Amino acid sequence: QIQLVESGGDSVQAGGSLRLSCSVFGYIYSSYFMGWFRQAPGLEREGVAGIRSDVVTTYADSVKGRFTISRDNAKNTLYLRMNNLKPDDTATYYCAASRFPIAASQALRIYEYDYWGQGTQVTVSS
Repeated sequence: QIQLVESGGDSVQAGGSLRLSCSVFGYIYSSYFMGWFRQAPGLEREGVAGIRSDVVTTYADSVKGRFTISRDNAKNTLYLRMNNLKPDDTATYYCAASRFPIAASQALRIYEYDYWGQGTQVTVSS
């Protein structure tokens, strides 16, 4: 059984930074994708970033150049470093893991992921 637990969400001002963490309980192949998603009130959940084998990464256009996804397999932890935060980044952030291989082009699609955390809230004020 896989369990994902996010932490690190907070309230910050625009331009600030945060680092989210996702602790993984159970085994997930490092060669399979893990990802970060977010959902703002009234909107659908959207993909933010994905990573496979610590090398292959993909980002939503809205966060490219500001967010960095990384993975520490020794610590069983997934990270999302978020810089230059904007009010539009306000959302609940979720980490997710796949049970099967995913093509990089599909790595930000919700239905490709099988395991989900409960989410951590990020609020960015202007």
